[in-house]
Amino acid sequence: MRELLYLKDEQIKEFIEKLFLSYRDTFSDSKEILDKYSLGIAHNKVLHILSIYEGITIGELLHKLKITKQSLNRILRDLIKIQVIIFKKDTKDTRVKHVYLNEKGNKIFNEIFSKQKKRIYNALLSSSPKEVVNFNNVLKKLINSNERL
Repeated sequence: MRELLYLKDEQIKEFIEKLFLSYRDTFSDSKEILDKYSLGIAHNKVLHILSIYEGITIGELLHKLKITKQSLNRILRDLIKIQVIIFKKDTKDTRVKHVYLNEKGNKIFNEIFSKQKKRIYNALLSSSPKEVVNFNNVLKKLINSNERL
């Protein structure tokens, strides 16, 4: 552990490169499915968040994605066009909209997720329990500490 106290810039650069490459490869696994529905990585991110936070509000979605309203509106319009999401007004405040994946949206998400899951599952399976826990802890620390996990 002591060597971690003396990390050099080159080692940090290599770590950042590994993050880039793991992101690229994990999301490229699902590219064929995304292409089939004329979707991109941004759509994939929204589908993923909607699968976890069922009924998330537009405001919460903006906060999670850290994108502009204009960008989110473009993504949501695309998802509406292919009929994969639905909106429901809040029962207390009708100005607030909750977003849900419909049956088709869940089907597309599950297709994408099953491709991505294989790579991650294989990497975790070939790692020791200690490596998995440590990796997860490091990832949590990389993510903005204000985010709820």
